[in-house]
Amino acid sequence: MHATVSWLQLVAMLIATFYVALTAVWGAFALWYQLPGDKPSKLSGIVLWSAFSVITIGVLWQGRVAVGFGMFLLAHGGMLLWWTRIAPSHEGLWADDVARITTGTIKGTRVTLTDVRNFDWRTKTDYTQRWETRSYDLGGLRSVDMIMSNWGLPAISHMLISFGFEADAYVTFSVEIRRQTFQAFSEIGGFFKEFELCILAADERDAIRLRTNVRGEEAWLYQLRMPREAMRLLFLGYVAQANELAKTPRFYHTITVNCTTLVYQMMNRIVGGLPLDYRLLLSGHIAGYVYRVKGLNQSFSLEELRTLGRITERARLADQSPHFSTDIRAGLPGAGLPA
Repeated sequence: MHATVSWLQLVAMLIATFYVALTAVWGAFALWYQLPGDKPSKLSGIVLWSAFSVITIGVLWQGRVAVGFGMFLLAHGGMLLWWTRIAPSHEGLWADDVARITTGTIKGTRVTLTDVRNFDWRTKTDYTQRWETRSYDLGGLRSVDMIMSNWGLPAISHMLISFGFEADAYVTFSVEIRRQTFQAFSEIGGFFKEFELCILAADERDAIRLRTNVRGEEAWLYQLRMPREAMRLLFLGYVAQANELAKTPRFYHTITVNCTTLVYQMMNRIVGGLPLDYRLLLSGHIAGYVYRVKGLNQSFSLEELRTLGRITERARLADQSPHFSTDIRAGLPGAGLPA
């Protein structure tokens, strides 16, 4: 009986230690990204929190489980209370390219978008700002394309959705981090409320050329197979999400609220029954997921679509061409519509 009690105590101690250690790591990151002040102040807070966590573990292994664990739960509760009070805001010194959030108004089949970005990019820091108001007739919506941009991490890419209308008019929606002028993107920071969320509509040349011609990223374009009604609903879904975000700010989250998960949620509401898949998190492989659910042209293999859809060089050559959107689609197989 004594041996059984000792074994149970050991298991309980290990579980408690694991909980304290895991929480200590989470708390250190939370303090680094959200504690007010300069880096020395943040480091001081992390050192104090870490020292407290180590002392707690020491108390636990001295056999004073109730005292040590109770003390830590109280401190952790205080940290969680502080964490829940960190709220997103539309107030900030936003970087120019995400300074505004697109909004839209709908009258019948006509949608008017306000604050459509159409920057003339020369370099990452040299550009001419243009924010425009544009109108689109949903009756003229004829295509939806998925554009994936990659900056070197094979498993992670950025998704843009481009809507094509009659007369070769394209507008591209992107779910972005809304960074401030002093911030740079961080996957880890995205777990710790470092960035607000931004939904932008942009001229297709702006959205693609920024990535391929200015930032030096690789890009692929996949023409989606969707009924026209689903196309319209997805477009309206973006408008609704953007309008809601303009009223109520949200935090970006690296996993749960990002450029692929929001699109998945909108599409699942439209068509229903879309399976969950690891590729929804590893966005660099999202084309394989879309191909699996028959959202891409099934007359070609995925590898063929990827080869045909690589638009990096075409975008760089098109650059200032007045037919940029047509030029980057040269050689792409037509998506068609389901019967």
